[in-house]
Formats: sequence, structure tokens, C-alpha cells
Amino acid sequence: MRVLLTGGGTGGHVYPALAIAEALSEDSALRPLDILFVGTRDGLEREIVPASGIASAYVEAAPLPRTVSLALFRTLYTNAVGFVQSLGVLHRFKPDVAIATGGYVTFPVIAALRTVAALGLSQAKIALLEPNAEPGLTNRLLGPLVDEIWMTLTPSGAPKTITTGTPVRATFARELDQSAARAALGLDPAFTTIVVFGGSQGARSLNETFVALARELPPQRQLLLVTGSRDYADVAARLEGAARVHVVRYLDDPRAAYAAADLVVARAGASTLAELSATATPALLVPYPHATGDHQARNADVFARGGGARVLADRDLTPDRLRAELDAALEPGALAALRTGARLSSKGDARAHVVARVKALLRPNYVRP
Repeated sequence: MRVLLTGGGTGGHVYPALAIAEALSEDSALRPLDILFVGTRDGLEREIVPASGIASAYVEAAPLPRTVSLALFRTLYTNAVGFVQSLGVLHRFKPDVAIATGGYVTFPVIAALRTVAALGLSQAKIALLEPNAEPGLTNRLLGPLVDEIWMTLTPSGAPKTITTGTPVRATFARELDQSAARAALGLDPAFTTIVVFGGSQGARSLNETFVALARELPPQRQLLLVTGSRDYADVAARLEGAARVHVVRYLDDPRAAYAAADLVVARAGASTLAELSATATPALLVPYPHATGDHQARNADVFARGGGARVLADRDLTPDRLRAELDAALEPGALAALRTGARLSSKGDARAHVVARVKALLRPNYVRP
């Protein structure tokens, strides 16, 4: 079987694709299995997909603007080039199934595959993973072009939608000892631990606010601040010598950080929420305020209503307010309730759901029993 995965730009689009590839590879009924990931050379996928051992191809793509301007014509040209490049990729790879996991690169790739299918040159089925409570522009445009839409946060009565959950990598299912995880990260096993994730690109408002708080940590608390590449050098320099503060650029496999954490402070990207759910980690969510359609605020609201997190708006992110939210969340009773809520927010085994949907999409009798 040949599976084409496409997505990119951020970890929230790439890591679910890697989790899908991992899950498909583990199913003997789908062998022999050939997987190709199609992204752009400018996104995070350029680094992390080859490192995972998955074959990659790259096409041109650009974000779709929402207003008529000169940028619109540049975008149309770039995506037209990506469309033609995608036709070449499809001619060489000839997928049986294509799965789009988000990001603007998916538009030229899926548009090319639907065109090839309309001409009778491919029978490939197409699925779109929609991990957010509010779909972005690219996914809204792709909806009519795909055979199924895999929802993750909320059920939907819209045509073609199926609730699967967001798949995460198998490493998140491993039980890790908290003390051992802290020690592996250079943290004190005995201290209450706050882990800050800004997403694959980092979060400047989180970084800045925690810099202001870091030198005033209460006794017996420690901080692991994952800054992202953009702010790392500046934050690390400003916090040099701060007691019980550990600054890192990025964690490709953050499983140990989740295990080490008493509380995670993070944006509200769908992949982050799936990881919080898979690891039953209490969280304080600070949604990115400029996300398309304010979808992170919607994501956070859904997750918080399930009891898995507290929510703090980015506009309210001041050192005093953050300190108060941390104190409230770290109360033992509050932590226990958040952990239970995070665990119950799971939609089941998303990896198994996705594999089942891939099998259902394949041509009759293709998958061996």
C-alpha cells in the first residue's frame, strides 16, 4: 500500500502525520507499506520528517490571503507552481490513500490529487485530519475535495465527518517515572515542576512573562522553559544563573517533560491538547490570540469544559495574574481534578481509529485479513 501524507509548517501539522505513519507501519495487514511525506522546504517538516526515516518530497506553497492584493497574485503563482510539482510527485508515487494533516502546503497537493482522480488517472482516497475546533481557511477549502474529514475535538453532523481524535506518537503511551524523568532533564526530582511549552515556534508572551517570574519562584518549585528557537539565546542569557530554572530550545520528544511536570503551561494547539490528554497532564492554557479564526481559544474552551485545564487569555498574561493562576492550579485538589479531566478528555485510541479509517477507505480486498 502507498500512503501519501501531506502537511507542514508547524509541529501541530507534522507530528500527527508522523503518528499516523507510525501507526500504519505497525499494522501487518497493510504491508508492504510505502509512505511519502509531502511538505515545503521552509517548514519544520524539512528537519523532523527525514530524521524519522520517512521519505520526503517538497513542493512550493504559500498561505492563502484573505484579501485582494498584490500578495494574492504572488500566492496564486506559488501555489500554481506547487500544483504542477505535486502532479509530478503523484505521477511518480501513485498513492492509494492520501492524508492531509493541515498547513497551506496541503492545498496544492490535494488539489492536484483530486484533479488526477477526476481525470480517471487515480483511484486514491483522500482524508483530511481536522484537529481544531474551528477549521482554518485551507481546510475549509479542502473539505469538498476529500472523501472523509477526521474530526478530533468535537463530533460533527456535517457530511463526511468522522470523530477519530488526534493521533500522537507511541512514545506518549509509555509510562515514565516522574522522578526519573526529572532527573533525565536535569531537574530536581523532589521539586514541584512547571513546564512551559510555546509550541514548535515558541511563544514570546509566555517567554517574556516567565522571565519576569523566574527569579521569584517560591521555594520547592522549579521551571523548565522550552522557548523555541527564536527566543532561546535571549531568554537563556537573561536567566543565566537563575536558581531552579532550566531553559531549553526545543524538545523533539517531549514525553519526559510531560512526565516530569506537575503542571504544563502551553498554547492550545490541537496536538498539544492531544499530548496532554494522552499523558493525563494538568495544564494552564494560554491560547495564541492571533490564530486563524481564534481556533486556539475554541480548542482551549472545549478542553477546559472537560476539566483538563484552566485557561488564561493572552491579553491577561501579566506576571501577577500568572503567579495567581499557577498558585491556584498547583493546589493538590486542583491538580488532581485537572489530571482526571485531562485523562477523560481522550477520544479513545486515535491511532487505532485512524488505521481503521485507512483500511475502510482502501479499495475492496486490498487489505489482507
